[in-house]
Amino acid sequence: VQLVESGGGLVQPGGSLRLSCAASGFTFRSYDMSWYRQAPGKERELVATITSTGGSTSYTDSVKGRFTISRDNAKNTVTLQMNSLKPEDTAVYSCNAYRKLLVPINYWGQGTQVTVST
Repeated sequence: VQLVESGGGLVQPGGSLRLSCAASGFTFRSYDMSWYRQAPGKERELVATITSTGGSTSYTDSVKGRFTISRDNAKNTVTLQMNSLKPEDTAVYSCNAYRKLLVPINYWGQGTQVTVST
């Protein structure tokens, strides 16, 4: 199983970044996909989730209207489009795959750094 994130970097406040997560080794279309982030000294935070079919999305309040999560089940990818970035968005962003069978199954990527700064 692999989840490989890309697209992080340094951006000025107000700018945009597009994060991608490429999945392999499991049945991607059967898993809900999420982006989490963790800033230094803070707890990991759930940023956005998209259901397995892509029919429903949810966001933490601080990113609503600025971030958009999407997925392509044919390409086994999930993306996070981040607009109007703020310094408080600075964190390591990680991709997560989740499915509940008899027990919950979670897969994680290694993370990609996003820094919003002048």
